[in-house]
Amino acid sequence: MAGTTRDDTPVALEGGGVELRTQEVGGDMSAAFVKLPKGTDMAPALKGMPDDLCQCPHWGYLFSGRLKMRTKHGDEVYEAGQAFYWAPGHAPEALEDCEYLDFSPTKEFREVIDHVTAQMG
Repeated sequence: MAGTTRDDTPVALEGGGVELRTQEVGGDMSAAFVKLPKGTDMAPALKGMPDDLCQCPHWGYLFSGRLKMRTKHGDEVYEAGQAFYWAPGHAPEALEDCEYLDFSPTKEFREVIDHVTAQMG
């Protein structure tokens, strides 16, 4: 087993106020500390993935803000204080400045991060 803090977790993605820090924490799971400023829409960075949506599942907790999660089956809004599970097939949009922690399968999450990084160019 392993643990990490936000400050000890390396930055994997940064730009435009978005910050993603991720660290493998055991087995095949990674922890991610995420900051998304109000108005951040990740849909354009997910273009080219299957259905143009993130295909990695995430389990986590939203510390602050409001976040709209778009899926093929409709939108859902998450608010500060909620624990969540986001199934594969989603694209987040920050309705307010957001901070959250999520846990995801390392391999699938790395594929998404690599894709988004390439899109950001």
